[in-house]
Amino acid sequence: MLDQSPREEPEIERSSEGRRGPSPVTLLVAFVLLIGLGYFLAIKLREMGRIQDCVMSGRTNCAPVSGGKQE
Repeated sequence: MLDQSPREEPEIERSSEGRRGPSPVTLLVAFVLLIGLGYFLAIKLREMGRIQDCVMSGRTNCAPVSGGKQE
């Protein structure tokens, strides 16, 4: 006789689709953040190096002074 129960579909292997990793947009954002952080650190280290060179040469007015509003 004919079996009227629903057939089970064969399982399709989804191992390559199941765990795909981060999306390209996420990777782009992470890359831009890393570049920005690297740039910020390079600027700060350069500034600190200039101040250290100034102090080591014996000067006393090396640090930039950010004065308030002058009236």
